[in-house]
Amino acid sequence: MTDPGPILYQRDDCHLCDLALDVLAEARAPAFASVFIDGDAALETRYGTRVPVLRDVAGRELDWPFDAVAVRRLLG
Repeated sequence: MTDPGPILYQRDDCHLCDLALDVLAEARAPAFASVFIDGDAALETRYGTRVPVLRDVAGRELDWPFDAVAVRRLLG
């Protein structure tokens, strides 16, 4: 099984999520999956008020607000 890589949990039409994408680009983050929590009860419960949340392959999570330095630290 291949490593899924980092995951960005987000919502549709989320201004903060758009800002998080800009920060990930600034940090030159490696390829990551975007998971939209809308409509998934379990993800809504876990991340509903926290999105955007960046999760690394080890399961560590970085809640918004984050900057490029914090992203590089998490994913480095």
